Amino acid sequence: MVAVVLLVEALGIAAVNWFLGVVVDRQDMSLAGLDPGVMSMSSKIGGVVFGLYFALCGLVALLVALRNRRPAGFGRVLLISAAVVHALLGAFAWGLVGWTAFLYMMVVLGLIVLLLMTYDGQAVPEEPADSVPEGGDGSPVPSTP
Repeated sequence: MVAVVLLVEALGIAAVNWFLGVVVDRQDMSLAGLDPGVMSMSSKIGGVVFGLYFALCGLVALLVALRNRRPAGFGRVLLISAAVVHALLGAFAWGLVGWTAFLYMMVVLGLIVLLLMTYDGQAVPEEPADSVPEGGDGSPVPSTP
């Protein structure tokens, strides 16, 4: 579920930033003397980079599900950074966009944290209660009353 959400978010972020780049390019207006072509290109590049970042986070989440193991190493750091990014984006979204964007960011943050904290694919099968422990030579160990 986390992988799907992050992959959809990656496509959404890339598409929105690409659209903003096209709008800036067609407006042909400068902001504080900046070249509109540079602003347009930087918006498009930023959208692609940010989209690839979320797609990589989604890939890590997918690998966690397929391998049935907790994320480790670079993947864990990547998911933690994605959680921090969603917390910051949620804080900004509350003031700039509204509570629905904030709620979405908090749901995604919760899913990432849930993946990081509670995923336990390393379940050890329990030994049946009626099994008899064996000695070193394979014979049952006598129980003392």
